[in-house]
Amino acid sequence: MTAPSSAADRTDGTDRTDGTHGSHRTRSDRTGAGRTGSGWTGADRLPRPRPAYDAYTWKEIAHLLLNLPVAVFGFVYAVTALATGGALTLTVIGLPLLALSLLGARQLGKLERFRARKLLGVRVEEPTPLPLAKGGGPAQRLWMALKDPVGWRTLLYDAIRLPWGILTFCTVLVSLFVLWPVLPYLARGLANVDRALVRGLLSPSDELERRIAELESDRGVVVDTAAADLRRIERDLHDGAQARLVNLAMGLGLAKEKLLEDPDAAAAMVDEAHGEVKLALQELRDLARGIHPAVLTDRGLDAALSSVAARCTVPVKVSVDLPDRPAEAIEGIAYFTVSELLQNISKHSRARSAAIDVWRSDTRLLIQVRDDGQGGARLDGGTGMRGLADRLGAVDGLFVLDSPAGGPTVVTAELPWRDRKA
Repeated sequence: MTAPSSAADRTDGTDRTDGTHGSHRTRSDRTGAGRTGSGWTGADRLPRPRPAYDAYTWKEIAHLLLNLPVAVFGFVYAVTALATGGALTLTVIGLPLLALSLLGARQLGKLERFRARKLLGVRVEEPTPLPLAKGGGPAQRLWMALKDPVGWRTLLYDAIRLPWGILTFCTVLVSLFVLWPVLPYLARGLANVDRALVRGLLSPSDELERRIAELESDRGVVVDTAAADLRRIERDLHDGAQARLVNLAMGLGLAKEKLLEDPDAAAAMVDEAHGEVKLALQELRDLARGIHPAVLTDRGLDAALSSVAARCTVPVKVSVDLPDRPAEAIEGIAYFTVSELLQNISKHSRARSAAIDVWRSDTRLLIQVRDDGQGGARLDGGTGMRGLADRLGAVDGLFVLDSPAGGPTVVTAELPWRDRKA
């Protein structure tokens, strides 16, 4: 009589399945799930044992024990700052003292964020520093410091931390001697409350910080764009109309000297000067159209875009569906955006046709310019696309470029809709 085979090796037959024909999974596969004679392997391996009091737990315990001295200092600072600053607001030094207290609270918040980062593993971004150097006069800098939300939130954090600091210090200290088996779990729960407080009161407002950064960037773009436009106008006047007017003055001076000696030559010079006047007037009209076309002011986007489309080297279909006219600034940006896109189509696209669609959707003005050219346009391709995207971004607009190699190219621009003032 032979001994029965082990449970790990028995399969109840050579190829017996669990009542399902065609399946090659045996009972040992179902019940063992990777278990061999030496134990568990693979995905079923149990997690490696970890000591309850590891370095991470001791960091949490250290943070909780430090809560009391830090909370006492913060509470004394907050109460003193608010009481002293509030009591002295009727005097000259009251508001400056409160402003200095708020700036000091920022430093306390920085210290707390550092402590949370090192001991709790909570990484909280530092708030944007106050631009006091650019705040103008002393009164403006004082008001900037007084309305600082970061400083006020830090004072609130310091004011409410004292009861919590006493609770965590006493709980952890007693648990070290009495409840040490459950102290790691207790410390984890208390530390999670600390993490929530740090994130809730000491982290900067993500939306506010993002908006401030966008506005600072957009302001720089607007300033750079305005300076570039002024330089362009100055260059066009200097190299174009001004040069022609100088030549005109010189020609008329020579014609005046030749008038009595050689009337025929003087007449020819006057005729040439007349032609210079016409060219100078045409250049001035083109320059004025580049600053702000008269047709846009008088008749709106539909007529202005039809006019600029007529000067394009490819046939352009224009469709403008607007219930009324937007604000002048938005209308001008939309016009010059389409004008520059059509110039790119004429110079680079090798297209046979193009189309312009302009419509309003709720609070947005949407522009779409399409062409059937060779495609391959990029924001960094040197065709002015990046400049258009920056200009639209400066007014809360969007610029989306879709131009695969081989075409077609579709450019979609969005602008905020603002009603035209009567």
